[in-house]
Amino acid sequence: MTSRAESATAGSGGFEHHGVFFDSGRDLCEAVVPVLRTALAASEHVVVAVSERLRDDIRCTLDAAESATVRFADRTALYDAPGRTVAALHRLARAEPRRVTVVGEPVLPPHDPMELREWHRLDAALMTALSDVRMRLLCLHDNRTTPADVLASARSTHPVLLTHSGSRANPDYRPTPLVPDAAHALPPPACETRRLDIHADLPSLRDEVHDVASETGLPGSRVGDLVVAVNELSANVLEHGAGKGTITMWTSAGRMVCEVFDECGDLTDPLSGYHPADPLSPRGYGLWITRQVCDFMEISGGSRGTLVRMYFRL
Repeated sequence: MTSRAESATAGSGGFEHHGVFFDSGRDLCEAVVPVLRTALAASEHVVVAVSERLRDDIRCTLDAAESATVRFADRTALYDAPGRTVAALHRLARAEPRRVTVVGEPVLPPHDPMELREWHRLDAALMTALSDVRMRLLCLHDNRTTPADVLASARSTHPVLLTHSGSRANPDYRPTPLVPDAAHALPPPACETRRLDIHADLPSLRDEVHDVASETGLPGSRVGDLVVAVNELSANVLEHGAGKGTITMWTSAGRMVCEVFDECGDLTDPLSGYHPADPLSPRGYGLWITRQVCDFMEISGGSRGTLVRMYFRL
C-alpha cells in the first residue's frame, strides 16, 4: 500500500494558516476583525464558522453592511470529520474565483486522545493539503476553555500567529508531528473481532464486508461508506502493496472500527490521504476518498506491514 500524495512547498500557492489564541471576546475581535475588514475591502469571499458565542462577538463588532457580506456558516458541518473538513475547504476555495478568508474554530476534544490527535494531524497537514489554493485560514483557540497541553499542540501546527498587534511567524511551529514508526504501534482491539482475508474478487469481498458491517448496528448509509473505504484500501493492497492482507472489524466506544492490514509496509505517513490527488491523473484518489467517507483514520506502517484503521460513529 503506497501513498500518491506528494508534499508541496509550505505556503506556496497563496494559502495562509494563522493561529489565533485569545483570552476574551475583545481580544479575539481586535485580532480578527481588522483582517476581515481588509478581506471585505478587497472583495474577498469571507466565511465565519465558529461557535455561537464567538460568532456573536464577531458579528457585534462588524457594522451592519459588513455583517451582511460575511457568510456565517455552520461550525459543526465544517468540522464534522478531519477528512471531510479538508475536502470542504478545498471545495470552498475551488468554487470561488476570489480569494477566500475563513475564520474557523477547530474541534479539539481533550477527553478523546484518538480524535484529538487526528484533529491536530489535520492542522499539521493543511499547509501542504491546501498549498495551491488562494485561502487565508484563521483558526481560533480560546485560552480560557482549552487545556494547556491541547493549546500547546495546537500552537505547534500554525506557522503564523495572529494577535491584535498583527501577524508574526510562530517560533513554536513544527510542520511534521511526532508519529509512531512501527506497524503495530496502534493498540490491538480489546474485544471480539471479525476478520476477512483480502482477495482479488473485490465484488465478493465488498459483499462480505457489507454483511459483517450490517450486523454491528452501523446505520445503513454508513455501511455503504465503510464498503467504499474498504474497497479502496483493498484495491490498493492488491495493486500497490503486498497483494495480500486482512480486514478486521469490531465495535468499541460507540464506533464501528475497521482496519485494513497490508503485509507491505510502504505506507508510513500518518498524513496520507489529506492531499488531493492530481486532477489530471486517473489514479491516486483511494486514500483521499477514504479520509472523507470515514470519521477518523489512523495510519501506521513499518517493517512488519501497514495498518490503516478507520472509525465510523454508530
